[in-house]
Amino acid sequence: MSADPVTPPARNTRPPLAQAALGVGVIVEDGRGRVLLGRHHSGTWELPGGKVDATHESIAAAAARELREETGLVVDEAAVDVIAMVHDAIGGINRVSMAALVRLASGVPEVTEPHLISTWRWTVPEELPAPLFDPSAQILAAWRPELGITHPPAHVLRIATDENSA
Repeated sequence: MSADPVTPPARNTRPPLAQAALGVGVIVEDGRGRVLLGRHHSGTWELPGGKVDATHESIAAAAARELREETGLVVDEAAVDVIAMVHDAIGGINRVSMAALVRLASGVPEVTEPHLISTWRWTVPEELPAPLFDPSAQILAAWRPELGITHPPAHVLRIATDENSA
C-alpha cells in the first residue's frame, strides 16, 4: 500500500520540541539620534520589545506591535528595519533576539505598562544608562559595536538591508 501523495509525512505536521525563545528588541531612534530606553522596575534599562507571537506574525509586525503596546508609539510594519539576529543561551534554552530599528521624526512615548516600566527616556547612544537588560545590551552592541557596550557573549548575525547593503 503506498502513501497518499497529498498527505504530508508525519514529521512535517508535528511541532518540534521547544528549544528556543524568539523575541524582538526595537531600537527607536529619534530625529536627534537618541534611542528610547525604558526603566524596568527591576532596575535595568531596556529597549521596547518582547516575544514574537507563535502565529504567523513576522518579526517586523511583532516589533511594531510591541512598540505600540509598550509605548503607544505607532509605526507601520514597513517602517521597521530588521538589522540583526542575536543568539545566546540562558537556562538551557536558546534565546534568539531579533534587532529591529525604527526611525521616528517625533513622538512622545507613554508608560502603557506601569507594572513593568516606570518611565521611557530618550538617550544619546554614547551615554547609555546602566545597568542595561542583557538582550537590550546585546542588540544595541550589534547595532553600534563602536559604543563598546558590555554584555554577555552572544552570536550575532547581521542582516543586510537596502540601506546597509548599498
